[in-house]
Amino acid sequence: MTITSFLSDVGHEMVTVVLPGFLHAIGVPAGDLGWIEGSADGAASFLKLGTGWISDRIGRRKPIVAGGYFVTTTALAMLAAAVSWPMVALGRVLSWMGRGIRSPLRDAMLADTVAPEARGKVFGLHRAGDTVGAVLGPLLGVFLLARLPHLTPAEPFRIIFLISLIPGLGAVAAFVLLVREHAHAPRQGLRLHHALRQLEAPFRGFLRGVGVFGLGDFSHTLLILAATQMLAPVYGLVRAAQIAGILYVLHNVVYAAASFPIGALADHMSKPRLLAAGYALGGLTTVALALLVSGHHSGLAVWAGVFAAAGAYLAVEDALEGAAPADLLAPSARGTGYGVMGAVNGVGDFAASALVGAFWGFSPATAFGISAALMLAGAGLMAVSAERR
Repeated sequence: MTITSFLSDVGHEMVTVVLPGFLHAIGVPAGDLGWIEGSADGAASFLKLGTGWISDRIGRRKPIVAGGYFVTTTALAMLAAAVSWPMVALGRVLSWMGRGIRSPLRDAMLADTVAPEARGKVFGLHRAGDTVGAVLGPLLGVFLLARLPHLTPAEPFRIIFLISLIPGLGAVAAFVLLVREHAHAPRQGLRLHHALRQLEAPFRGFLRGVGVFGLGDFSHTLLILAATQMLAPVYGLVRAAQIAGILYVLHNVVYAAASFPIGALADHMSKPRLLAAGYALGGLTTVALALLVSGHHSGLAVWAGVFAAAGAYLAVEDALEGAAPADLLAPSARGTGYGVMGAVNGVGDFAASALVGAFWGFSPATAFGISAALMLAGAGLMAVSAERR
C-alpha cells in the first residue's frame, strides 16, 4: 500500500505544485483557486460517506479503492486541455472525488490489519512513505517547469499534467497487484441511517473537534499561491513559482520526517490530546501566514519557516486522524466511521478553501485570520474531547 501511495503522490503533487502558476498563465483570477479547491473537497466529502457505508455492506474495500486511484490519475491529466477555470474545476473536482472514494477505505484497510498498540506507528509510517512521493513529485514538477519549452506561458504546465499519468497509472497497477484485503462478512441489511446511529458517543465528540478545525484548514495549494504572489514582484512569475515549489518540497520533507515519530509517540499517550496540540500548531502557523500576507513579506527564511510549520502540523493531523478513530470504532463499522470523518473533513475543507477564495480579492490576510481562529477553536474542542475520554 505504501508503494501505491508513493506513486500516486508523485503524480498528484507534481501537478499541485505547478497548478497556481498554470492558473496565472491562462488568466484565472487568484481567488478562483479557493473556490475550485473548495468545490473539489465538497464533492469528495459526499463520496467518502457513501463509499464507507457501502464497503461495510458488501464486506469489500479493495475494488472501490482501486477505482478511486484510477479516477484521480486520469482527472489530473485532463488539466492539460484546460483553457479557462471551468475545465480546471472539472479536473480538480473529479480528481478529489477519486481521493474521496479511496482515502477512508484505505485507512480502514490499514486499521483492519494492525494491532491496537501499534496503530500510531503504522499510520505514521504509511504517511511518511506516502509523503516521500509528495517530496519527489514537487521536485519533478519544478525541474520540468525549468527544463520544458516555454513557447507559450502555459505549455510547460500542460506537458507536466500529461507526464503525471505515468506514476498515477503505476499506482493503480501496484495496488491491484500487491495489496491483499482483509475481507469482512457482508452486512447486506445495513442501512445508512442505522450505521450512523451505531457510531458511539466518544467518536462523535472526536468528530466535533475534527469538524471545527476543518472549517479553517484550507488547501495548502493556497499556501503555494500566497508565496508565489508575494515573491513574484521580486523574482518574476516563473522564478517565484519555482521558489514556492521548493518551499512546498520543504513542507513535505518535514511532513515525511515527522509522521513516524508522531505516530510512535501517539502509541504511548492520548491520541486526541496529541492531535489537539497539532491543531493548535496549525492555528498559530496560519496566524503567521496572515501576518506575512498582510505585510507583503518576501523574505525567504520566514516563508520557509511557515512552510515547515505547516508540514509539521499536517503530519500530526494526517497520522492521528487516521489512527485515532480505529480506537473508537468497532471493526464492522470502520468503513462507515472513516467515511463520516472524511465527509466532515470534506465539508470543512470546502468551507475553508471557499472562504479564503472569497476574501482573496478583498483581503487575503483577513481570510487567513478567520481560518486561524477556527483552527484554534477546533484545537480547543479536541482537547475537551480528550479530557472527557
